[in-house]
Amino acid sequence: MTVERVNNEILIRLPASFEMKKVQAIIEYFRMLEIARKNLGSEEEVAELAREVDKKWWAANKQRFLKQ
Repeated sequence: MTVERVNNEILIRLPASFEMKKVQAIIEYFRMLEIARKNLGSEEEVAELAREVDKKWWAANKQRFLKQ
């Protein structure tokens, strides 16, 4: 993994071996932070995005917490 600052951006490069579900969850988290930082969305829009992230995280991780 590499992280570099280019002009006014931060670039993160990950190996292709990273699981895409986890990468997508991280991207959604950063998107939520960006919306909150810019205050472009309403509180409800940020809350909805948080619910989506939580739902996807739970779907990917519930087997770790529930006895089967």
